[in-house]
Amino acid sequence: MAVSLEDRFAVQDLFIRYATALDNGDADGVVSCFTPDASMESPVVGVKTGTAEIRAFAEQFSRFHASGAQLRHVLTNFAITVDGDIAHATCYLVNIVTRDGASRMGPPGRYDCTLARVDGAWLFKRRLVVLDAAFKLDGI
Repeated sequence: MAVSLEDRFAVQDLFIRYATALDNGDADGVVSCFTPDASMESPVVGVKTGTAEIRAFAEQFSRFHASGAQLRHVLTNFAITVDGDIAHATCYLVNIVTRDGASRMGPPGRYDCTLARVDGAWLFKRRLVVLDAAFKLDGI
């Protein structure tokens, strides 16, 4: 079944809002992208479940940003399927970290996510990060 343009744009917008909020140290913005019972898993930060743990994750990245580090999440190659109020979306992910005037790229990877439409808005229900190689983010 074809994904409507409205759903495609709304799902992509969710990913962009999430990445932008994380990169800008906006913990409230990050949390607003998830359902209250959501889970997220990343090789960098482990598994976080529910609003409180996701907020703690977001605040950790906010402190990282406040320390002078700048992340840039670059997302591309979106693949989206929708079945009613549930969607599955994947995209490629590249992270660039700038600290002390030097930038470096992390290993590429992808997001693999389940989304739920809540009150007309798409939110992450499950967000999985899969990286092509091990990666440690100093300060996280």
